[in-house]
Amino acid sequence: MLLPRHLLLLTLWLGLHGRAETGGVVGGHEAAAHSRPYMALLAVTKADGATGYCGGFLLTREFVMTAAHCQASNYTVYLGLHSYRRKATAQKLSVTKSHPHQDYDDSDFSNDIMLLKLSTEAEITTSVKPIALETADVAGPCPCAVSGWGQTQMGGRGMSLVLMEGIVKLTDAEDCAELKSYCSKGATGPGEGDSGGPLVCGDGGGKAYGVISSYNKLSQTYYYTKISNYVEWLDSILKNGTRSGV
Repeated sequence: MLLPRHLLLLTLWLGLHGRAETGGVVGGHEAAAHSRPYMALLAVTKADGATGYCGGFLLTREFVMTAAHCQASNYTVYLGLHSYRRKATAQKLSVTKSHPHQDYDDSDFSNDIMLLKLSTEAEITTSVKPIALETADVAGPCPCAVSGWGQTQMGGRGMSLVLMEGIVKLTDAEDCAELKSYCSKGATGPGEGDSGGPLVCGDGGGKAYGVISSYNKLSQTYYYTKISNYVEWLDSILKNGTRSGV
């Protein structure tokens, strides 16, 4: 489906017999198992029964960040996952409350960011760890990586059997600032099913700078919601939503 402004959302919606296949992240490669312990796979179900997948990433024991367009009536969060076929060994958590940004606009996908409060605290292990956020307003961080279990080809079918990753080249697309986004172009980028995953930049494991949002088919530009624009919003939810209240 061609969306307004030729933007494609990077959520993977499956039919009744949605299948998985090898690959994930367009132009990427398989990540070393559990080398990105903050990664989350979200199995989502809409009110009409449609099922699909998004990415996400762990911020604290109680919260996962993802894209607002991944809103659904039900979520299952998998943490510590590498191989989709071994998801029974991952931490499997439900969500008690979703917090899509109040100004999310599904006509242009601006403010495409959401927090999910987990029903129980995640267990921190060698394969499950939070990632720090970049809250300063910086320009052109490099290098940056994307990861997820999404498709390897735009318009392909199914999702990846393993976590994939790839390095993206950030660029100043004309409408990036307007949409409060980072942007990238090139042969490597997120595929359908990678929505909500992190844009990770910097050395030493890096920080999450953005949230995978959408793709402009005409300009071949990927958009990542810029986390530094939402610090006050994040703080208000994280501080008020924890069990300790701090």
